[in-house]
Amino acid sequence: MATGIDRMAPFGTRTGLGRLSSEHRPGVGRSAGGERTKMSGSTPNGAPIEPLVIPDHVLRVHRRLVDAGHRSLLAGGAVRDHLLGRVAKDFDLATSAIPDAVDRLFEKTVLVGAQFGVVRVVEPEGEVEVATFRADIGSADGRRPEAVRFTDEREDALRRDFTINGLFWDIDSEQVVDHVGGREDLAAGTIRAIGDPFERFKEDRLRMMRAVRFATVLDFPIEEKTWQAVVAEAEFIGDVSGERIRDELEQMLVSTHRLAGYHLLSDSGLMQHILPEIEQMKGVRQPPQFHPEGDVFVHTGLVLSHLEEPSFELAMGALLHDVGKPGTFEDASDRIRFHGHDELGASMSEKICERLRLSRRQTERVVYLVRRHLVFMNILQMRLARRYRVFEEDGFDQLLDLCRADCLGSHQDMSLYNDCLALWNQWKERAPSTEPLIQGRDLMKLGMIPGPEIGAMLEQLEDARRESVVSDRDEAIAWVKARLEGQG
Repeated sequence: MATGIDRMAPFGTRTGLGRLSSEHRPGVGRSAGGERTKMSGSTPNGAPIEPLVIPDHVLRVHRRLVDAGHRSLLAGGAVRDHLLGRVAKDFDLATSAIPDAVDRLFEKTVLVGAQFGVVRVVEPEGEVEVATFRADIGSADGRRPEAVRFTDEREDALRRDFTINGLFWDIDSEQVVDHVGGREDLAAGTIRAIGDPFERFKEDRLRMMRAVRFATVLDFPIEEKTWQAVVAEAEFIGDVSGERIRDELEQMLVSTHRLAGYHLLSDSGLMQHILPEIEQMKGVRQPPQFHPEGDVFVHTGLVLSHLEEPSFELAMGALLHDVGKPGTFEDASDRIRFHGHDELGASMSEKICERLRLSRRQTERVVYLVRRHLVFMNILQMRLARRYRVFEEDGFDQLLDLCRADCLGSHQDMSLYNDCLALWNQWKERAPSTEPLIQGRDLMKLGMIPGPEIGAMLEQLEDARRESVVSDRDEAIAWVKARLEGQG
């Protein structure tokens, strides 16, 4: 069995995931061997594998475990990412030491999860997760096992989700320990469940989302049997909390290959259960003179694909910007229309964000992007002060990014976007200070009575400053006096 990374084919020799929705599955059989191979050779893109740099506090924890007579291995994501030439982030240890033994070895630990064999060791530089080799027994809630049985490293690898995540690294011998064929699947670029995928997904329903997430982020196809299990079990994703779904969705949507993830979620049936509002976009026609690309679902995917390194909030705004179109579709006499889809979409987006447990700040930004995504249609005709008020809105820079992607994902006429970008850049060069020239007490000294009229006058004054009618305090007071005299 080929396990050496130096036998990996470059990504360019296989078909990219995002090109055909049927490419989930060029899989071949795999045997588990527990083979040990040096972490050497090259990554899938041909770059040499550099030595794995493990943080000092992780090495200290490892060394204490080993010195106490326990087996200690680096587990999971750090091994996978390093072999792929990616930056390793999650340095978790798997050990033969039971939780009580781990707790006794270290001065400060957190025992949350100890019943499942997990102890967090607290070091000055950060926490290190130390998990006892275990086999899971049953599934209590589609997320956690009913019980665990402490065992050896091979059984521990076999309980994990995907072969590429079932790799260990022996820190002292600098060898990859592979009981599940994970190194070969890394070489082939394949997402494959360990053992029976139906059993893996019953143990934790989130693993279906994780399959799509890894396929998206790594640009790997999903092996056939694993894919079939995702499709068959997709309806049970509803058992998973909104927070956990959100975390997986975020990694997909900010990935370079987010369009592939968008289609995988839909093709698998997961989208229907986590975001049915997106599935309802399918078949919703749009006016071809503005949307030659097709229906709202197709358009939304293209808009997502044209974002450049988006934040999660911007990606969610793009995903949901036209979510109100199915509910406002009107085949009018002149053309298809969607009157009010921005406001309906904003209301729907708020509920979706709450369902996925986005933070209040994130929700507000997504709702803003959806509600305001049509503002560019009239921005060139706006009075200067009103246009500048739009430019001052918190989040306008992301709104402009959404406008760009919206144009590229439809008619591809970029003239409106380019004009808006030029006007925004001009505004940034001359934008006045946000400090008020005068305040309400100044207006009362000029004879105004406390009340809503003061706020209205201050806003009119700000518009005058936006249009360069006034620029300092003296000019502001003179402007107000003239207004008050005119009213008299």
